[in-house]
Amino acid sequence: MRIRWYGQSAFLLTGSRSVFIDPFTDMRETASRHGLEFDYPAIDAEADLLLVTHEHGDHNGVDAIGGNPETIRSTAGRFESPVGEVVAIASEHDDVAGTTRGPNTIFRFELDGVRVCHLGDFGQRALRDEQEDAIGEVDVLFVPAGGEPTIGGEVAAGVVRAIGPRLVVPMHYRTPKVNFLDPPDEFLAALGLPVTEAASEVDADGLEGVVLLAPPG
Repeated sequence: MRIRWYGQSAFLLTGSRSVFIDPFTDMRETASRHGLEFDYPAIDAEADLLLVTHEHGDHNGVDAIGGNPETIRSTAGRFESPVGEVVAIASEHDDVAGTTRGPNTIFRFELDGVRVCHLGDFGQRALRDEQEDAIGEVDVLFVPAGGEPTIGGEVAAGVVRAIGPRLVVPMHYRTPKVNFLDPPDEFLAALGLPVTEAASEVDADGLEGVVLLAPPG
């Protein structure tokens, strides 16, 4: 399975089928008005399946994805898809029952036998038992690592330990393209796993520990 990072929480996973998760809209003008920077290149991709974890502009740019993908958007449940069953798990974008930042969806699915979990903008201090049970065993975990408005540091490391994946892919953190999140350093130190630095696209087969992808552009 190949992983391509487009920035923030946007990934294209490619094997016998293709899955795109959390494409963003063009946020540059909006960010600039608030004195922030969001300068990732525009997304141009196609997929068989499109997953959206929640309805914020840096995660729900569905028009960027061609190929007429089947779409599961911000909805919990179990769904049949081009890659088989997708488990969509209700969670919160904050640790106050979603009252500040709203709901978030965790996605769990398999692509060519690789068990994948994408946490979206998970903001809880820990997984609830029913969430952990629904996630189950995972090979590749995509986890936010840049702190507010999601999780980072020891909290994110604790979530990773609870799931126990083979490979961890940090996302949603400060890079030269985004200035309103924390860098992943505190998370990486708290987790304490070996880190492999790679380009923005990598073959996940055989990788273990943490793979830190280079931001695109």
